[in-house]
Amino acid sequence: MRPHWIALQPEPAAQAALADALRAWAWRALRLTPRVAQLGSALVLEVSGSVRLFGGGPALLQALLQAQDGPFAADPVSAAASAAAAHADTAHAATIPRLAQGRTALVALARLQLPPQPRLPIDALPVHTLAAASPHLATLARLGVYDWGSLRALPRGGVARRFGAGLLDALDGAYGQRPERYPWLTVPEVFDEALELAAQVDAAPALLFGARRLLAQLQVWLRVRQHGALALELHWQLDARRSNAAHTDAHHSGDGFGRLHLRTAQASQDMRHWERLLSEQLARVTLPAPVLYLRLCAPATQPLHAESRSLLPDEQRSGDPLHQMLERVAARLGPGSVMRVDLQDDHRPESMQLWYPASDQVQRGARRATPCGSLCGMDAGLYPAWLCASPQPLATGPDGAPRFHGPLALLAGPQRIEAAGWDDDCGVQRDYFIARSAVSGLLWVFRQRLSRSDAGAAQWYLHGLFA
Repeated sequence: MRPHWIALQPEPAAQAALADALRAWAWRALRLTPRVAQLGSALVLEVSGSVRLFGGGPALLQALLQAQDGPFAADPVSAAASAAAAHADTAHAATIPRLAQGRTALVALARLQLPPQPRLPIDALPVHTLAAASPHLATLARLGVYDWGSLRALPRGGVARRFGAGLLDALDGAYGQRPERYPWLTVPEVFDEALELAAQVDAAPALLFGARRLLAQLQVWLRVRQHGALALELHWQLDARRSNAAHTDAHHSGDGFGRLHLRTAQASQDMRHWERLLSEQLARVTLPAPVLYLRLCAPATQPLHAESRSLLPDEQRSGDPLHQMLERVAARLGPGSVMRVDLQDDHRPESMQLWYPASDQVQRGARRATPCGSLCGMDAGLYPAWLCASPQPLATGPDGAPRFHGPLALLAGPQRIEAAGWDDDCGVQRDYFIARSAVSGLLWVFRQRLSRSDAGAAQWYLHGLFA
């Protein structure tokens, strides 16, 4: 099979949306072929083994220009310029890279430097499009050599003596007379990208503008690896000339760097959610000095599995997932503002639930406990809807019956709970009752069981209220 090469070069407008547009397109291209190399400011792709796999050259170009969040070009056969004209959205078309094809990498790279039409044959390619000939253009012009065909027609011995053997080697490689060897690129195992800011940033919320480019770069990396991010770390470097080394806070340790850690409950490729979390966190950061550099890394990722899409409109989900909404609220109001519950294997009602910040779920992991009602032989339906923070002592009448805004009528009970601990503070001996109050409705009360050594009347407590 004759080798088939594609040369690719991102447009300058793409650099405004990505931290490194050339590297991002290299990662995309690695989904199609393992042979991707960088030559100067362009990429070359050896796709001879992929053309048949994707069903031909046009289908391969379409797959190359097709991003997972939408098409980058409509016409896969034409070059990127004609594809850009097919789009009405000029901002979207500015992200389309320039493409060229050739029998060898140097031919594709040379055609990338020329207008898309007309397509010149190899011998008619201008000599300035051959990188090895760039230092000798003035001499070649005096010799009347303006294209590859004229350069190839010169005596090889004279060319080697006057211009060096490197020019002949490049020319032979361009015509396919010697193999082309390049250092192939790979996708890094861990995402860690840096960005130099165009100007110093004095306010932390303004860092979001540069962070968006790093997030867009991260999205490409996650899609290529089919992973989702569980945690992100944003680092920034302060201007050492204006930095106060003694300044320390939650985000600065006095070493001239700042950092911000973000976590999410579920692995995600949704950069809009990460951007919202980052915006809420940066709003509470105070910079002690201007920032010069940003760095974003993803220390924790997780493989994602494809999700089946429903063909029925009623089953299509709209809006953001619940965990994303909770994480945004926690980022804005603080970690303690959104709490999660964890069931505990404990007979004591006040210890059956453990509440912790929702942001700690990733560290804790998903723990599933057996419902405590089944352990102590109680019907879960008898538990009240609301528990008091701690049992509240009740007054008693002359007959020892409990009172709460008046006398209480005991409707059901007792339900005995006994839990012994290593120390006396953990042990409980209680008899629970459902009581009716004329003012407060149904209450959950218990009587503390007394040992034989205890004297006096048993103490009553209010522990919960029924809906």
